[in-house]
Amino acid sequence: MNMFRGSMVAIVTPMNEDGSIDFISLKNLIEFHIENQTDVIISVGTTGESATLDFDEHSQVIKKTIEFVNGRIPVIAGTGANSTSEAIELTKSAKNNGADGCLLVTPYYNKPTQEGLYQHYKKIADLVDIPQILYNVPGRTSVDMQPETVLRLSTHKNIVGIKEASGNKDRSLSLMKLCSKDIKIFTGDDKTSMSDISDGFSGNISVTANVAPLEMHQMCQSALEGDIENASKLNSNLDILHDLLFCESNPIPVKWCLHKMGLIKKGIRLPLTWMDQKFDRPLTEGLIKSGIIDE
Repeated sequence: MNMFRGSMVAIVTPMNEDGSIDFISLKNLIEFHIENQTDVIISVGTTGESATLDFDEHSQVIKKTIEFVNGRIPVIAGTGANSTSEAIELTKSAKNNGADGCLLVTPYYNKPTQEGLYQHYKKIADLVDIPQILYNVPGRTSVDMQPETVLRLSTHKNIVGIKEASGNKDRSLSLMKLCSKDIKIFTGDDKTSMSDISDGFSGNISVTANVAPLEMHQMCQSALEGDIENASKLNSNLDILHDLLFCESNPIPVKWCLHKMGLIKKGIRLPLTWMDQKFDRPLTEGLIKSGIIDE
């Protein structure tokens, strides 16, 4: 899908201090992204705290995101689950609400085999006719989808891409070699996104884009156009954020930054907690150094 490319923000889910969803801030945040040329919005992925939203909240955030975007840029809904039946229902709901595609993380905790992963994704793709992006992030899920499994799935008409977030460069190159003729490959690592796109990836599903949407769009666009000199220059200004936004578990630091920028309230759901104050100064300095806020 050519509309899925460039800087694809894994948007946070804004919350009030009591943990309830703040739809007013969500609407304002979406306008912030559209004004700053974000290419695609990913709703209720890992960064959107999918693990702590119930089914109705999950569907409602996706529905509202699609409503607020109003067709101006593509919206991909995070609909993965460690239960195949739940993932099917979330994906059906996203399709019914008008999502342009879905992002499905590998089932976590129950650690399926490669055959189990294949059957899981095949069943969802068979039952729900919407573009689907696989999502491999073994550092969070404890299951690592192998390139050979991705290859088996890549010929399904509804499977259009994979977000590869293993952090393994050899894995990324293997996927490019095996699967790129059938599906798009997206990086899930801001730190390597510039080089990944230069190597042929279609875009970056990004945490950093939450706080630096214009800069990430410009960097990804330059890399897609083959202007490596400009992409490298832009990325060097963002490199400190790529690191600092993971000083604690995502999305704790990025939510702190967005609150610091005046874009969201101080809300996050247990078991995640607000960021430790010892990181306030380094993150503030990182935002200043990267040109996101003034001193």
